[in-house]
Amino acid sequence: MTLPILHHYPESPFSEKVRRILAFKQIPWRSVRIPRIAPKPDLTALTGGYRRTPVLQMGADIYCDTALICDVLEHLQPEPTLYPEPEKGIARVLAQWADGTLFWAAMAWNLQPASAARMFADAPPGAAKAFAEDRAQMGAGNMARLRPADAAAAYRSYLRRLSDMLDDRPFLLGEVPCIADFAAYHPLWYTRERASSVAHILEIVPAVGEWLDRVAALPGVPSEALSADKALAIAADASPLPLAEELFQDDHGIPLGSPVTVAAESFGTEPTAGELVSATRMHITLRRTDPRLGALHVHFPRIGYVLRRADGE
Repeated sequence: MTLPILHHYPESPFSEKVRRILAFKQIPWRSVRIPRIAPKPDLTALTGGYRRTPVLQMGADIYCDTALICDVLEHLQPEPTLYPEPEKGIARVLAQWADGTLFWAAMAWNLQPASAARMFADAPPGAAKAFAEDRAQMGAGNMARLRPADAAAAYRSYLRRLSDMLDDRPFLLGEVPCIADFAAYHPLWYTRERASSVAHILEIVPAVGEWLDRVAALPGVPSEALSADKALAIAADASPLPLAEELFQDDHGIPLGSPVTVAAESFGTEPTAGELVSATRMHITLRRTDPRLGALHVHFPRIGYVLRRADGE
């Protein structure tokens, strides 16, 4: 099996979501550490512009957004499944809520000024300011941000709802973890492990703390550290995998072969340009050529992304 390459950094909550899933599925992987803030020239050489974290690389195929990365890992190692029947639909819906609504409430709480200052206490001068400016640029007027007081109220309510789900079961939807657990886990992991000065909010929900311990206790799998140069060389030496023969779902009136851009709807809206080579009910794939790497396929999920003709129409 070709080992997946995860481009990430240790403090990234969405990277922790994928790292826990790799542990759950016992998939060995390669680890490329990327910068927390722009510029990220090696990453954007692969993606063509997208710079959210993490990104999954399989040879010359580049997968953006953890919603899609989870599906790729499920295909790579179907058991144990992230999407158990008959809870598959509700698991996906709950995961989408956790990756969006829950995440932003948690991070507004986690990154309030006092706790953010402590998190960057050992960093070089200006690191906290640079991080804040980078994230503000990624949000650039496209999303409303919760104030700390509003975040506190929302976060407490969401924690209590998660606690209610854990009254009579070890995981959110049953006896084993699923995609909902990993999506809800990572923003709370950040609270407990990276924002310890405000982690007291978790004390109101001891059942949630016990659940966090169960997810964290999944045995890890070996990861091989890889330099960015080696990851790029792997992409340059590979060719994109043949595309599955899935039905073309034309929701935009844009035929395959058209020059297009794809960008996130809100946070991290840097576009990726390329040739539209696949558009199914679940994902969009662009073919692009990098001067150093040659041909690449960059894949995005349908939900949460905007497809446009390259001329902007």
